[in-house]
Amino acid sequence: MSKPAKSQWDFGELFPPAATRRVLSVGELTADIKRLLEKQVGAIWVGGEITNLRAQSSGHVYFTLKDAAAQLSCVLFRGAAAAPRHLLADGRKVLLHGDVTVYEPRGQYQLIVREIELQGVGALQAAFEQLKQKLAAEGLFAPERKRPLPPFPQRIGLVTSPTGAAIRDVLHVVQRRNPALEIILAPARVQGEGAAREIAEAIRALNQFAAQEQHKMPLDLILLTRGGGSLEDLWAFNEEAVARAIFESALPVVSAVGHEIDFTIADFVADLRAATPSAAAEILTENVFASRAWLDEMPLRLRQLARRRLDREQNHCAALAARLARRHPRRRLNEAWQRLDDLQANLLRGLKTAAHARRLKWHSLAERFARARPALALKSRRETLRQLARRLNALGPEQVLARGYSITRDAATGAVVRDAAQVRSGQRLRTRLKRGEVISVAEAWPCE
Repeated sequence: MSKPAKSQWDFGELFPPAATRRVLSVGELTADIKRLLEKQVGAIWVGGEITNLRAQSSGHVYFTLKDAAAQLSCVLFRGAAAAPRHLLADGRKVLLHGDVTVYEPRGQYQLIVREIELQGVGALQAAFEQLKQKLAAEGLFAPERKRPLPPFPQRIGLVTSPTGAAIRDVLHVVQRRNPALEIILAPARVQGEGAAREIAEAIRALNQFAAQEQHKMPLDLILLTRGGGSLEDLWAFNEEAVARAIFESALPVVSAVGHEIDFTIADFVADLRAATPSAAAEILTENVFASRAWLDEMPLRLRQLARRRLDREQNHCAALAARLARRHPRRRLNEAWQRLDDLQANLLRGLKTAAHARRLKWHSLAERFARARPALALKSRRETLRQLARRLNALGPEQVLARGYSITRDAATGAVVRDAAQVRSGQRLRTRLKRGEVISVAEAWPCE
């Protein structure tokens, strides 16, 4: 029996049932890839150019290593002490040694950096470390053999290229800060084949020059310098011949090679290392420059000190005058008089207050006594009544009549006549005098 034809919508073979498939989560897939990378690739060396360099506050450094074909994320953790971090810079080509892995939260593969070398200088770096260890073991770097520099050098020997940027930097600083400093140039190549030999010969030549007795002003020190560059450019200063010449020099040697981050064998052997050629010139002229500045500022400082001293003395005199005024006998006498006035015023206020209090108390006692003896109170009341009666009598009409005045009334109604216009002709009037009354009849008068 033949099998029925499959429908065009039957996708069973293309999509098998879920029970027969293995479905990975994103995290599981990323973890598998991470295990494969770490197992199959592991620790490697890789070269390229640094870009997107980011140093975090945590101490970790993140950057990208790229070439013309691809990019690789890299991380240098804070604990990677063996890796020289100062070699990391955008645009710098380096060789990195580390472990390839995957940063699972982003599903991004990256290199965990363990070692860093500038690209193409791995062999030179190894030779540098080997010579450094050898010379250190011989005591060429010992701090106790370092000699102090003269505080005010007057003549120095300069070993550098006569056409490089370093000599221009040194001369510019010296001219600005101490033009009197004399410089004896011992020219030498500072880069390329034979440069180390020329540098060593220049150091020895300056020592021989300083040893000649006919020179009334011998050299005070030697400055060995050149500008910045790569490890290959600075290699002449890492040669053993230069290190031996510095160590054997009877004159103190200052080394100022490259930039601040560059260190050479010459720096370790020299009596003093300066970060740059300009920094070396500033160190050598510091005391003279400071002394000149000090002398230039001295008149102003003297004026300031004199003014401060004068102000202090004036303040002291003012304080003494104030103390004298406070202790003068007249002031003390005035204060005593003022105190006496205050005491007298307080005494008067006290007496007045006490008298007032006594008066109030006396009145209170009098009232209480009067209430306790009615006869005395009655007598006092009678006396008061008599006084009021006398005052009332003085104001009464009898007293007015006694002074010659009279009171006229209407005889019929008894109303007091106060205006002549109120009186009619033939009206009977009664006029009261001091003694007795007068009956009269009004007649006509011109005012009508």
